[in-house]
Amino acid sequence: MDVHASLWIITVGIILTMLTVDFVGHVRTPHAPTLKEAGIWSAIYIAIALIFGVVIWQIYGSTYGTEYFAGYLTEKSLSLDNLFVFILIIAAFKVPREDQQKVLLFGIVVALIFRTVFIFLGAALIENFSWVFYIFGAFLIWTAIHQAIPAKEEEEYHENFLIRKLRGILPITDSYVGDRVFVRIDGRTMVTPMLIVMVAIGSADLLFAVDSIPAIFGLTQEPFLVFAANAFSLLGLRQLFFLVDGLLEKLVYLNYGLAVILGFIGVKLVLHALHVNELPFINNGQPVLAAPEVTIAQSMTVIVGTVIITTIASVWKTNRDLKRGITPPA
Repeated sequence: MDVHASLWIITVGIILTMLTVDFVGHVRTPHAPTLKEAGIWSAIYIAIALIFGVVIWQIYGSTYGTEYFAGYLTEKSLSLDNLFVFILIIAAFKVPREDQQKVLLFGIVVALIFRTVFIFLGAALIENFSWVFYIFGAFLIWTAIHQAIPAKEEEEYHENFLIRKLRGILPITDSYVGDRVFVRIDGRTMVTPMLIVMVAIGSADLLFAVDSIPAIFGLTQEPFLVFAANAFSLLGLRQLFFLVDGLLEKLVYLNYGLAVILGFIGVKLVLHALHVNELPFINNGQPVLAAPEVTIAQSMTVIVGTVIITTIASVWKTNRDLKRGITPPA
């Protein structure tokens, strides 16, 4: 895929414009968005991502267009897992409702930076070491198994090492001061809990990037498509948070759906690794051409089918439980 520099510039320009709209139009004035506002802006961001995919389809053909859409849909599905953890963190830090947009937008920007770095590192590894597909595939299969195992107890947020260190080093105010990150008190500069929760959100997304980047490289090895699909799936995540907050727990089979998608992509990566094999202890260092190759059309079918089945099954179970007087956990 030969991507001209101008297309990179246009794509980055679109992303920066969308972030600017978020900063200037929504976050600068603290407020809790209504369901209508969150729904409208979520639809706008999804529409922009879909239009971008159509443009890729028209310029580069159906193969690359399908790779983009498969990557975007996978990353968007995985972002629901991000949202669940973001909800836990924001609840644990008791972030005021009107200030939550700023925290989420900071998390999205940090996520874009982390993932951009990981994308180019991953692309460099793939370009020089084909055996990395084995590692990516095995990691995704392991993640899928872990995702499918139900939690033995109710999940809650536990502060990581970085947050605990920051609490021991930085002078932190006892409460939030609006949406300010730094504040002067009695001539002393202090940080507010807003900084701590931002770092918590950013460090949490670092772990999500470790899952999502190998997953999308299993669908396309084009760095431009990987970057675009990741960026457009993250943009709009802030609006989606307010749209699905309180509804996310009703997707009772979400973890199983994500497990299927990650496991499928993991197997696909291992099969691809066999096709480009260079490891001397596997088939004498020769490609294993007998291994089946999964097409992008088959990948798209599995991903779309899994998302649809997971959603329908979750809605069915939730409705059935409500009729029986069983309410989802708060």
